[in-house]
Amino acid sequence: MNLESLNNPHKTILMAQDKDHKNLNVPPLRFPGFTDEWKKNTLGDIVQVVKAKISTSELQSDSYISTENILPNFAGVNENYNIPDSQNVTKYKAGDILLANIRPYLKKIWLADRSGGCNADVLVFRPNINSSFVYYAIANDKFCNYVMSGAKGIKMPRGDKEQILKFEIGIASKKEQQKIVSLLSIIDERIATQNKIIDNLQSLIKGLIQHLICVGLDKGTWHNYRLSEVLQERNEMNKEYYPVHSVSVSVGIVNQVEYLGRSFAAKDTVHYHVVRYGDIVYTKSPTGNQPYGIIKQSFCQNPVAVSPLYGVYDPISFEIGNILHYYFLNPLNTNNYLLPLIQKGAKNTINITNHRFLENSIPLPISNEEITSVSKTLSSLNSKIELENRALNTLLKERQYLLNMLFI
Repeated sequence: MNLESLNNPHKTILMAQDKDHKNLNVPPLRFPGFTDEWKKNTLGDIVQVVKAKISTSELQSDSYISTENILPNFAGVNENYNIPDSQNVTKYKAGDILLANIRPYLKKIWLADRSGGCNADVLVFRPNINSSFVYYAIANDKFCNYVMSGAKGIKMPRGDKEQILKFEIGIASKKEQQKIVSLLSIIDERIATQNKIIDNLQSLIKGLIQHLICVGLDKGTWHNYRLSEVLQERNEMNKEYYPVHSVSVSVGIVNQVEYLGRSFAAKDTVHYHVVRYGDIVYTKSPTGNQPYGIIKQSFCQNPVAVSPLYGVYDPISFEIGNILHYYFLNPLNTNNYLLPLIQKGAKNTINITNHRFLENSIPLPISNEEITSVSKTLSSLNSKIELENRALNTLLKERQYLLNMLFI
């Protein structure tokens, strides 16, 4: 743990305590001057479960929270999701702790900084002590593993509220609580700044794509191509039993176990689709502001497998696939491309077959030279994003270390 890198005023006053763990009622790491034992309480002792309701017609666009809004790994929330038709939802206020109660292993916990409403799959806790201290005390793997231990269901496990409220938390004195919260708040501010840097770079990529399209179509150096002209469906089955991956909005093609904490694959994955480096993958699962699915290029160097529900396509060149990947980073581009392709099935289900996915058009450069140039430019910006993401991951690891060491 490199506390110096945090550049905070508390970096010189942390010290290890109780290395032999003879006293179980203090954390491994404490500030000097605090020697008293912590009191043990259950979560139910220090929080009220909020049941008050509010109509969605009273909510602002950034105040409705669903399980989709809360980001995994304690990363905050996404903004501006569609508010459902008028109905009553649980009312929350600033200082409340919101826990997404579906798939607890995703670690979706948020300390609210505003008032609003949330759906029934989100539990709202209102602490009767320092809200930030309680949030940090449960924003860790120990709590999430505890919730999963009592979760019910296999595909979509759901936490047991009564069991959750029995989770034991060590409570420090008010002064020590504030010391801990101050330190962790500084780290969170650094993380928020790092996220803004990454968001700005991603916005730059999206803006650059739109600018190049406008200029290219105006000059006649870009042309609208059907995806069937530049992509071919890959129908390779997983006979070699490659590791199973999923598609994430923020990360792309990711290993299920590493990213989600567990595998959702069938026992036999021989019928799964193989994805090779540079392939385009389309998942039809709706998520957030992309109700018709996600489109990503695979940057996995080795072959991987994905669900047979995904469409996998081999581009005529890596560079073409690369441009498609960055084009579809913009949810508006993705939705505009997919919407005309929707075929309603039985019971009005929305469906886009793997073949039909190729039947719409997007603008692409005509010359191979410009295709290569555009791909290199976008990849260069993405390399900068990856560099900033590595810095973000370092901060997140330091944060997690302190969460594990500063609490019982």
